[in-house]
Amino acid sequence: MLEKINKPNDIHKIALADFPQLAEEIRQFLIESVSHTGGHLASNLGVVELTLALHNVLELPQDKIVWDVGHQAYTHKILTGRKDGFKNLRKEGGMSGFPKRNESDCDAFDAGHSSNSISAGLGYVRARDLQGQKYHVVSVIGDGALTGGMAYEALNNAAELKTNFIIVLNDNNMSISKNVGGMSSYLSALRTAEVYTGMKLGVTKTLKKVPRVGTALVDTMRKTKSSIKQLIIPGMLFENMGLTYLGPVDGHNMRQMMKLFNEAKRVEGPVIVHVLTEKGRGYEPARRHPDRFHGTGPFDISTGKQLSVKTVPTYTDVFADTMVKLGRTHPKLVGITAAMKEGTGLKKFENEFPDRLFDVGIAEEHAVSFAAGLALGGIIPVVAIYSSFLQRAVDQMLHDVCMQNLHVIFAIDRAGLVGADGETHQGCFDLSYMTMMPNMTVMAPKNQWELAQMLEFAVEAEGPVAIRYPRGSAWQGRKEFTTPVEYGRSEVLFRGKDTAILSAGSMTAVCDQVYKEMKTRGENPTFVNARFIKPLDTALLDELAADHKLFVTVEENVKNGGFGEHVAAYMEACHPEVRVLPLAVWNRFVEHGDVESLRAKIGLSAPDILSAIEEYEEQK
Repeated sequence: MLEKINKPNDIHKIALADFPQLAEEIRQFLIESVSHTGGHLASNLGVVELTLALHNVLELPQDKIVWDVGHQAYTHKILTGRKDGFKNLRKEGGMSGFPKRNESDCDAFDAGHSSNSISAGLGYVRARDLQGQKYHVVSVIGDGALTGGMAYEALNNAAELKTNFIIVLNDNNMSISKNVGGMSSYLSALRTAEVYTGMKLGVTKTLKKVPRVGTALVDTMRKTKSSIKQLIIPGMLFENMGLTYLGPVDGHNMRQMMKLFNEAKRVEGPVIVHVLTEKGRGYEPARRHPDRFHGTGPFDISTGKQLSVKTVPTYTDVFADTMVKLGRTHPKLVGITAAMKEGTGLKKFENEFPDRLFDVGIAEEHAVSFAAGLALGGIIPVVAIYSSFLQRAVDQMLHDVCMQNLHVIFAIDRAGLVGADGETHQGCFDLSYMTMMPNMTVMAPKNQWELAQMLEFAVEAEGPVAIRYPRGSAWQGRKEFTTPVEYGRSEVLFRGKDTAILSAGSMTAVCDQVYKEMKTRGENPTFVNARFIKPLDTALLDELAADHKLFVTVEENVKNGGFGEHVAAYMEACHPEVRVLPLAVWNRFVEHGDVESLRAKIGLSAPDILSAIEEYEEQK
């Protein structure tokens, strides 16, 4: 069946009786493809039938499907003619793992972050109606993403609609970590709605049997807000918000789903179709361990084991172990995660201190303000969030933490280039938005040992402190340099003259190669591990200005507002005779690809840095 799918809407040529076979072929194709390339497997295996049903009742690209987060859109890509693109999935120059409008007209919205699909879909609906157009808009959102505040804002706004808008709630009881919170509990109750519906029908039949008044009583109850439905089915949150609720429906029963989707197309107003799916369906290792197969590298299909073997700890591992160590000596230390216990390493902390780990769900803004309250209450909170996701809480960091100068520690994982997940996940903006915040201290470690040192320093410090570190294996180099972390002081690795290389965090490993090559060429540069991005070590800058003509700053952050620009501004004001060459990430979004390849592409590999220094010196 799969060979018949080569372009959008080819699914309409498939007989309904053949859909189960097509679903099975798609699952096998996904397992085989992702085993070679890596990618988001568990979430995609769970939505095969759901995607088939949507494509069968819609006409793309005229109709619009807006995927929340977008890591469940692989089947959608297959059904829109991109099957061959899976050979280079998430590779540089290849197909993105997320919906991309520049890939296909059938991708209605570029995705990557959570909880925004209802807002975007509502925008499409309003644009459609304003222009008198006729097409269907479907926003697909997971139960995990529904915990994000933006989703509630959109639902509240959507309730005013008097025109068709379909919201598909893909409920698999998972985000990356198991879902938590009130909405999760509410949906758990709704999963048993068939029981309640049966009770409702039974009560109705019983009441109708009451002589003379039974039927009238039932009709009256139906017309009141305190209807049987509301009394029997728990909460009826969506209905009470003004949204028509349909479901729950088995997300692997395509006939049932198509019947419900066709019904939803006829409703005037916003409709929520509640679909129950199983993450990892069709591949037992992914079904048993959906968190491991949320985002996976290449793996052995027969065992489910990763092909790459970890030989050194990752920065996340180091953070996890250090948190546990500090937790034993600091009883007021707590961890906060936004649905990423495993991803951030805080699962280890929870295992030893279950009462001191708070998973707030996909709610980064809440996580930060929650941390502010904890700090005011005498607790030391560590907020561990990926760099690209922390962007969502900039206002809370600035207003609720920094303005009050509260002791909140931000452990910023996946800072810098992250590779295969592309634009939406590159952590290349945090130095810019954090360094502009008054009272904020910003650090970046050169290797695994320095990360542990910085976390220990942060726990004993005052005010807001951020530590940003990259994804992947922790650098093992320059272990001999373990001087204590001192507030606002850089670490001079090697003292020379004329040219000073000032590296920020993850780029120290690359700059180490640059330093060695310059020494081989007979040059004698100074090599500085900045350690602190904010505050700048102005005392060292003043000292180096006496016998250096050029400062070269290197960072894995966009140039605008980054470490290099701060150094350049200081030197221009205080030592204008010293030139500054800031080397940083482009001031634009970086697409997916291998990190080393991306560094070379944007001029941050060791040979590129050497060439940039040579060219700059020739221009003097």
